[in-house]
Amino acid sequence: MSQHVVPVSEIGRPRRVAALPERAVPATGVLLDRLARPLTDLRISVTDRCNFRCSYCMPKEVFDKDYHYLPHSALLSFEEITRLARIFATHGVRKIRLTGGEPLLRKNLERLVEQLAALRTPEGQALDLTLTTNGSLLARKAAALKAAGLQRVTVSLDGLDDAVFRSMNDVDFPVAEVLAGIDAAQAAGLGTVKVNMVVKRGTNEQEVLPMARHFRGTGVVLRFIEYMDVGATNGWRMDEVLPSAEVVRRIAEEFPLAPLEASAPGETAQRWAYRDGGGEIGVISSVTQAFCHDCSRARLSTEGRLYLCLFASAGHDLRPLLRGDADDTQIASAVGRIWQGRTDRYSELRALRGPDDGDASAPRRVEMSYIGG
Repeated sequence: MSQHVVPVSEIGRPRRVAALPERAVPATGVLLDRLARPLTDLRISVTDRCNFRCSYCMPKEVFDKDYHYLPHSALLSFEEITRLARIFATHGVRKIRLTGGEPLLRKNLERLVEQLAALRTPEGQALDLTLTTNGSLLARKAAALKAAGLQRVTVSLDGLDDAVFRSMNDVDFPVAEVLAGIDAAQAAGLGTVKVNMVVKRGTNEQEVLPMARHFRGTGVVLRFIEYMDVGATNGWRMDEVLPSAEVVRRIAEEFPLAPLEASAPGETAQRWAYRDGGGEIGVISSVTQAFCHDCSRARLSTEGRLYLCLFASAGHDLRPLLRGDADDTQIASAVGRIWQGRTDRYSELRALRGPDDGDASAPRRVEMSYIGG
């Protein structure tokens, strides 16, 4: 079958790349890229919209009232998402994370969760099904999500100080409502709740210790993420990165820590336990300690483009296959060929060459709000 190449049609959107292969790639349950990395994790964006305007992700000066979001007709339906997820499972995907934008803004999301929770691996095992949210709607949604089959949630929270938090989300949203959502998730039994804090030097670094104090001993796993150069709109600078090693040092001065082994192959976080048994923290160091060498994650945008790296500038458009006459075997073959050709290792290359020099001719990276973090 011939390839379908779709040209650039929207300013600020990544180039669409043909996804249909010319040769068959069978689904064997183990799919390796050119650096021998398996495909085990799929992150699915269900909306490109968010009700926050965090400066490191969706700054208000770009994502304003005139910003053109995707029309509903362009979004993959829940049935299309589930079909793709089933196909990815035949290639070895064992974990699915729903993202956005803010995924809880997608109407009737519980129905999608229910469909995905019914999927099984070729060995008959349920997939690990989780979701990342800013927590703003979690208090009212947690019980229904659990009932639908969601196993765990990760909540993005960049500080406990209400003034700092309102400033960072830039829509004056109170931190108390996010904390209520975390409590609701725990009460609903949504596994081990994780809280992700993006640390930006000079903005919220003073919140590191208060966050550690607050969540220590609660059963919540707190993870600190280095401020990353995602997309092209957040004005990223290296001097605003607080290295994870410094975060660990600051916490360890008050609460002694011991390193833990990774809980799974390809895990992004380095884990540390409180020596007194107060739980654990994690640090995600994609700027200072790149982990591209064992990255096993693919990302599916809300309208069906497959991205092989968080820092990608182009995606592979699967929607024509879904809405055309391709059967599951043909789509699986397309996915297989795409992954087999993967060589992405952006963060490792950044470490070798140093921070971007602002070259205007460099490909525009896709926005994190478009494909999830």
